[in-house]
Amino acid sequence: MKKLLIAAIAVFAFGAANAQEGGTGGFSKGNIFVSGGLGFNSSKTGDFKTSGVEFSPAVGYFVSDNIAIGARLGIASGKEDNGIAENKASSFGAEVFGRYFWTPASQFSLFAELAAGIGSTKYEPEVGPEEKSQTFGVNAGVGVNYFISNQFAIEAGWAGLGYNTDDNGGDGADKTNTFGLNVDLSAINFGLTYKF
Repeated sequence: MKKLLIAAIAVFAFGAANAQEGGTGGFSKGNIFVSGGLGFNSSKTGDFKTSGVEFSPAVGYFVSDNIAIGARLGIASGKEDNGIAENKASSFGAEVFGRYFWTPASQFSLFAELAAGIGSTKYEPEVGPEEKSQTFGVNAGVGVNYFISNQFAIEAGWAGLGYNTDDNGGDGADKTNTFGLNVDLSAINFGLTYKF
């Protein structure tokens, strides 16, 4: 809820500032955009501490006025400290996506996205063996872009429906297959988009 409130305030503040400049933004065929999100989290309960950082850059190209295709990376790193040992985790992923936009030429546009990607995770405990796994997923979601100038937009995305699989390190380990509909609106991701 806090992320949603902060984003709403930012949208209205940037929108009010932009109204004086007269920019309308919007997308059209041939546009290229880059976007990305950056996240950080930290928590502490007694001697147990966790922290993490995520970065997700993306690039897309409009093949028509309403359709864009693109690619995205996902990079994350985190650690946990229980007062006795410190454990580290990292992940890297890459995916391709397609988006269909409604009202792409306006300052405010909605989109539906379908994405497929692969990834790897590594868990490095201070005590015990290192664990690695490979992932694959197909996810669908929705989002919105709000242009605060002719080139910059605030983007909010929500991956609501998906199928993901994790090989849990391979070598005969049972795979974890997940299919679900996520209706938790706290999973909305915010980012910034720049249009060329």
